[in-house]
Amino acid sequence: MIGTAGSVLGRAQTLLAEDARHMVLAQSESRVTMPADRYSTFSELFRHETAGSDYRIEARHVTNSAVVMAPHGGRIEPGTSEIARSVAQDDKSLYLFEGVRARLRHHELHVTSHLYDEPLALEIAARTDRLVAFHGRADRDDPETVWIGGLDTDLSGLILDHVVRAGFVGRLQQGELAGTHPNNICNRARSGRGVQVELPRALRNRLMKEQESLVQFASAVRNALEDLI
Repeated sequence: MIGTAGSVLGRAQTLLAEDARHMVLAQSESRVTMPADRYSTFSELFRHETAGSDYRIEARHVTNSAVVMAPHGGRIEPGTSEIARSVAQDDKSLYLFEGVRARLRHHELHVTSHLYDEPLALEIAARTDRLVAFHGRADRDDPETVWIGGLDTDLSGLILDHVVRAGFVGRLQQGELAGTHPNNICNRARSGRGVQVELPRALRNRLMKEQESLVQFASAVRNALEDLI
């Protein structure tokens, strides 16, 4: 069972307080070149990492109409798990792969989206009509804009409309991080299409600190989903 937005926010704030050093490191992503991913498949990752102490997986199938994902959740791309939970609530299917090891560096458990072959993620995606995957990006020179991509152009357009109306900045992304590879986990729904939502670090920090903003953002994405399902 997924808790209220307040309880989600409380868990997020605890994580931030416990791992401040990790947050400082991640905030520097825009100023350094990130190392290559350590693993290119989950079978390789599972041979070297331990469930519970290094990572955890949460997969909950509730409906075939929509699934919300954070493929790089927990400490891999902080804030994405909490955002996904807030959007899914208790009436959407949910998938989270979370890095839980203290002082985890981004590349250590990050399997890139077009190589994402975690079995539970593929299973729940293949059963579902609509898929929204939340990711975290570095701020670079743009700490506000939500980049929205993926092959489900109907849903991506609706998400853009709703988040902008809710007071956030968004754009339909092209090129880098556009989520258009057919094997991208966001496009593994049974329709072969989905949406990738990339949130900058500064915005994720804000959503984790401000319950009202988190509720507004999650409600905007939920409203977009409801328009189609």
